[in-house]
Amino acid sequence: MAEKARIAVLISGAGTNMAALVYASRIAGCPYEVVLVASNDPAAAGLAFAAAEGIATFALPHKGRTREDHDAAMEAAVLEAGAAYIVLAGYMRILSDGFVERWAGRMLNIHPSLLPRYKGLDTHARAIAAGDSHAGTSVHLVTPELDAGEVLAQIAVPIAPGDTPESLAERVKLAEHQLYPRAVADYVSRWRDPAALLARVRALALALPETEERESHGSPGFRVGGEKAGRFFAYFADQHHGTPHISLLARTGSMDELLNLVESQPEVYHKPAYYGASGWVGIILNRPGVDWDEVAEWLARSWRAVAPKRLTRLIDAADAF
Repeated sequence: MAEKARIAVLISGAGTNMAALVYASRIAGCPYEVVLVASNDPAAAGLAFAAAEGIATFALPHKGRTREDHDAAMEAAVLEAGAAYIVLAGYMRILSDGFVERWAGRMLNIHPSLLPRYKGLDTHARAIAAGDSHAGTSVHLVTPELDAGEVLAQIAVPIAPGDTPESLAERVKLAEHQLYPRAVADYVSRWRDPAALLARVRALALALPETEERESHGSPGFRVGGEKAGRFFAYFADQHHGTPHISLLARTGSMDELLNLVESQPEVYHKPAYYGASGWVGIILNRPGVDWDEVAEWLARSWRAVAPKRLTRLIDAADAF
């Protein structure tokens, strides 16, 4: 069974979304576990719930501390618990940019509106006042800009005649309890989802000049150089020839380099069947903590190895400076 992703949940109050996350984590097959519940309010009711469930807790009041100092203390508790993701569940604090940037792509939040509509507070009152037919809730990645990160999942909730912000909030909260555990589970599982991994590789590969995607031997491949003279510089391999790996196949400089990479970092690289004989290396993608900047560098390097001189000449000139 695959190792579960370890998440820390930050709360400021009752923690009902946190409770939904905890109970969902106890269902067979859930890909995450809650290893810490932390709060900026030692009296937050959700802390008692977490303690009763046997989950480690941490609390530190924010009053009298700078935002950066308080964030640093919360982050230290998260790291000590060994969490790989932070999930905000009613955490009523604006986080410092540095904290958010250090956890880019690994911090999620739930917001009570159909983003990008109604960022910030008073979302239900604003939706009712605007005459909207639906309100709802969104799970999104956290960025320094408030409620502006990539939306991962949403549920729409109808606004009924005579709804007040309070009555609407009660129904939206029910939707949140269904949406958040599913969205978190889907997100932390992306590293072993072939479709999600291919989408990331495709976006990086097709951003390179004059690149096209073409299937080769049943796998997606990426070429540069045009219809007639084009050459493949990368392949996406999903358990190619029975290996357990989902990999990006890229060109190395030599067989010695390939063998050295596989020997020194077997958790990152493997020698792919068939392609390995020609010096191609497999960069393993279905593992936690993939460095996507490094994946982009491999793609760019492999692209440059086969791209026409008219494309690489300008890049080489720029590198000279």
